[in-house]
Amino acid sequence: MTTSTRFDIPETFALSYGAHGAEERAWLAQLPRIGDDFLDRWTLRPDGPPAHGMASLVLPVRRADGTPAALKLQRPREETAGVAAGLRAWRGQGMVCLLDHDEESGTQLLERLDAGRPLSAVPDDHEALRILAELLARLVAVPAPEGVRGLSGLATAMLDQAPAAIPALRDPAEQRLVRNCAAAVAELTDEPGDRLLHWDLHYDNVLAGEREPWLAIDPEPLAGDPGFELLPALDNRWDEVVATGDVPRAVLRRFDLLTEATGVDRRRAVGWTLGRVLQNALWDIEDGKTALDPVQVAITTAVLKRSA
Repeated sequence: MTTSTRFDIPETFALSYGAHGAEERAWLAQLPRIGDDFLDRWTLRPDGPPAHGMASLVLPVRRADGTPAALKLQRPREETAGVAAGLRAWRGQGMVCLLDHDEESGTQLLERLDAGRPLSAVPDDHEALRILAELLARLVAVPAPEGVRGLSGLATAMLDQAPAAIPALRDPAEQRLVRNCAAAVAELTDEPGDRLLHWDLHYDNVLAGEREPWLAIDPEPLAGDPGFELLPALDNRWDEVVATGDVPRAVLRRFDLLTEATGVDRRRAVGWTLGRVLQNALWDIEDGKTALDPVQVAITTAVLKRSA
């Protein structure tokens, strides 16, 4: 639908994002004005149709000198609070470069990457995972800057929520599994880690670039243990995992490749991977679900074998 004289808000984005609630709809109503303001403020001109993810609109633009860039418009949320600090700390090493940023609105001006060539387009899954693992190793080598929220607080909150949430699951076996996840997290809370984490590194959050062949995008920076980073990569292309005919073996192959690349202790990696499963389970229960995602169950079952 046309909502601005200089760029359009895709109907699919307006419908999906606006369905979340009143705050999201209010932000959508202001989005044309926000976009036009930043086109003027940073002397940009649109250079193609906008793209979007779940919670942001990205407009291809050119700067005054003709350099291609990407204007990312998003509603400020807790998850995006440390993005600018994280991007500056990574300094473009394996990560998209931040060219400009407005803290109040969360608007970012980013290096332009090839949105038509995500890592998910690489046909060989082993090669795609190798590329992602190498990127992950580089990203978690950077210490988290001050001001980025920490894994310690997230872990404590999850452990506080779990006892009341777990009974909502219908299956007693799934209840036991989530309790095991919580117990694993409880053993690690005294050592939450201090690395700069992406928090959502999967194939579609890696795009082809010119400075480097592949660069990560869309971080939600977190200070913590690299083991907390593995789950999004473990469930990429799940149909290919199933197609191997041996799901536990395929999951552990991925797990071992990721832990070898990052050098993370495997015991801790198991525990923090279970922490991500716990986090997802709590989110699902909060959304009214009474059963775990079968993929999460399969991954948990597999990685527990690595710690046996």
